[in-house]
Amino acid sequence: MAERIQGLGRIVMTDPDVDNVYYWIGPNPTVSQGRMMINLKPRSDRAASATQIIARLKPKLAQVEGIALFMQVRQDIQVGGRPSKTQYQYTLQDGNSDELARWAPILEKNLKSLPQLQDVTADIQASAPRATLRIDRDTASRLGVTPQAIDDTLYDSFGQRQVATMFAPLNQYHVVLELDPQFQLDTGALRHLYVRSAAGQLVPLSTFTRVEESVAPITINHQALFPSVTLSFNLSPGQALGDAVAAIQTVERGLGAPASLISSFQGAAQAFQASLESQPYLIAAAIIAVYIVLGILYESYIHPITILSTLPSAGIGALLALTVFHQDLSVIGFIGIILLIGIVKKNAIMMIDFALDAERRQGLPPEQSIYQAALLRFRPIMMTTMAALLGALPLTLGTGAGAKLHQPLGIPIVGGLMLSQILTLYTTPVVYLYLGRLGRLFAWSPRPFPLKSDQSANVQPAARKRRSYAAE
Repeated sequence: MAERIQGLGRIVMTDPDVDNVYYWIGPNPTVSQGRMMINLKPRSDRAASATQIIARLKPKLAQVEGIALFMQVRQDIQVGGRPSKTQYQYTLQDGNSDELARWAPILEKNLKSLPQLQDVTADIQASAPRATLRIDRDTASRLGVTPQAIDDTLYDSFGQRQVATMFAPLNQYHVVLELDPQFQLDTGALRHLYVRSAAGQLVPLSTFTRVEESVAPITINHQALFPSVTLSFNLSPGQALGDAVAAIQTVERGLGAPASLISSFQGAAQAFQASLESQPYLIAAAIIAVYIVLGILYESYIHPITILSTLPSAGIGALLALTVFHQDLSVIGFIGIILLIGIVKKNAIMMIDFALDAERRQGLPPEQSIYQAALLRFRPIMMTTMAALLGALPLTLGTGAGAKLHQPLGIPIVGGLMLSQILTLYTTPVVYLYLGRLGRLFAWSPRPFPLKSDQSANVQPAARKRRSYAAE
């Protein structure tokens, strides 16, 4: 293992963009596995990204026989999950270890055939030799040998039983009973063991037992008290995590796995799956909260909708910008869209606020008031938009340390502001006029009929009479 991992290290160090590499073997979970940390040169000193460096190292590292290196880009934000060989995790659980060991390779094989995934691997290593001692209980009972006696003999031979303690003036030493290590390397030692019967006689162990040799996992992981196997994977170039999750779920349904086999995504894949379920509700809650605040501010049910009409263009611009720059809609990108919602509303607010004030104080009709608002508020709208857009450009164009983290935050803001700035200057006045007419239509009520002179004369005494009754 040491020779093979050193061979991988030498190949990695030949890459011109690698600064240094260090690696170790075991001990967690076993010495059959190791870890390698590859540190790249500063981004300003290399032309290739971390993903490109991994792609060009894979063919070279595959030439080392007997070992496989799975690489993933170090994440600035690690979302849950146990450490794995690749970035995303898909865990299988089953109370029956044999059933889990049978279905895990089947799922692993099918996931490797998916075009959305690459570097599919599992944390189960079913390569450890296992010897199972089968007892003929009838023969053992006839010879007077109990299962406890067999267990004690095996533990004395292979379990390193402490039988005594030697005390010295300055230290103490444990006396351990075991077979000579040279007899512990294969199952042939079992043929030379004897078990003491109830009558005190030594009976050969091979008389009433047989040895079945098989292969077993080196380690058995557990999750929520159940044995588990984690299948980890990376995304193929140009593939989105949402497509990969959907493809894995389709494969699982098509295999017809037993109901006792429980599957779930872990880490970043689990967070993405949970966000897909909650995102529509979060966005709806945010829009409803904004609508309530704007309704209280303008004392209207209609004008908040006019202001919120700027959001679709901003959202489309943000998604188009992410697509152009080949960025996924990650958690950071979603935060950028939330920030964008708060920024783009100010264009409509500045125009609607001026138009409403012109209608109420100057008595201007809606067409003239919104026209004046679009003209007079054009300059402050452009100034505030450019200030926000230019402030987000360093996040979008930055190439230093942590650029992969803050780029998805700036790209939606820049794209959304550019598209919404172009569209809302023309769409907001139109939406304002049409929704204003709709509001006046629903607020219309018939005027009361005018009263005649004799009717008005008769009403007043009645009113005075009612007031006198009330006074009494």
